[in-house]
Amino acid sequence: MPAINNVVNLHRAAWILPMAGEPLVDGAVAVSKGRIVAVSGFSELRKQYPDAVVSDHEGYVLMPGLINAHIHLELSHLAHLGRQKEFGGFTAWLGKMLAEREALGAVGSHVEEAAGKELYRQFKSGVIALADIGNTGITARIMGDFPGLVLPFLEYLGLSRASLGSAAKKLAKIDDSVCCTAHAPYSTHPELIKLLKNRADILGHIFPIHIAEPVGENSMLSQGRGELVDFLRQRGYYNSDSSFIRRGIDIKGSVDYLHGLGVMDMNMLCVHGVHVSERDIDLLCQSRAGVCLCPGSNQFLQVGKAPLEKYLARGILPALGTDSAASNPELSIWREMRLLFSLHPLTAPLNILKMATIGGARALAIDDIYGSLQPGRSAMMLAVPLASGAGNIDELCSVIIGMDSKITPEWIGVSWPV
Repeated sequence: MPAINNVVNLHRAAWILPMAGEPLVDGAVAVSKGRIVAVSGFSELRKQYPDAVVSDHEGYVLMPGLINAHIHLELSHLAHLGRQKEFGGFTAWLGKMLAEREALGAVGSHVEEAAGKELYRQFKSGVIALADIGNTGITARIMGDFPGLVLPFLEYLGLSRASLGSAAKKLAKIDDSVCCTAHAPYSTHPELIKLLKNRADILGHIFPIHIAEPVGENSMLSQGRGELVDFLRQRGYYNSDSSFIRRGIDIKGSVDYLHGLGVMDMNMLCVHGVHVSERDIDLLCQSRAGVCLCPGSNQFLQVGKAPLEKYLARGILPALGTDSAASNPELSIWREMRLLFSLHPLTAPLNILKMATIGGARALAIDDIYGSLQPGRSAMMLAVPLASGAGNIDELCSVIIGMDSKITPEWIGVSWPV
């Protein structure tokens, strides 16, 4: 039933990008009480709501807020690492990051201050929802009255069988409202992955996990050798107790490994997904698991680029994430889109915008509220300025993705801090 006319606002623009439907020329979004009630051509909605207050956003494109489906806010105080030029490979960076975190502290007011500032920057850039991965639990203290949604995940890791008992005891004491997940196959014992995934399934939580990021993960899982094994052994994390490695098993990729553990399903979110086999992609399709790409971090760590074209060809619309300031010089979903566009020039620019909006919302199971302009969804949306005109949808999306990083979108229907 249409909302009462005198409480409806019509937001009009030359272009509307709903993400869940066709782009609209000279369209409008009808809003009432913080929710979208209709999206259509302006003339049609003007007839439907003759007494509505009209806000004309001339020179702007209206679209949903962005979704950052993977970030580590608690590493924001390590942003100096993300500005360095060369580390000499993934494990060299990993060792440096762990050393810096130990030296500077993983908790404390300086960590929370840096994380809080980054959260605010995310919002100002147009991000309305984030999935934040951490080990310390500080996110709950810094997110305060964030106007959108912050989904904090408490991350577990541990390769030894001895770590299973302590992890189980910790999990038993954690409130059911806290989402828990595993770090990665190369850092987490398979039984711990299954334990954590079982808890997530029971509680109805999604399960993000770093997967197929470093090239050495496959050789570690299938053969028990390679760069990651050497790194972990040097640090004392990989020893005879790490006999869970399925040597001799023909693993076709990291996703195949998780499939063998029985944890692949629609609540799984595979983050990075760079080094995936055809078998992996088959399993992602069959399980309906989500995928989140982090091209900025992948480029910085020189781990390769994800096969975006293959994902899209198989009907998988990945989400986008920035990862952390320790592995990415600029935590901006706009920059992630620009990078994808430059790395995959044959990909339709609208698909890249969908990855940053409805793709992320679906991956985090929040698409009933965010990620698209549809009736019933949140009326918090972006007005993106157009520096130049566009004759068709491809030109329009290319202009939006390639806009100057100094140009920031404007929020409609929300402000923060109040």
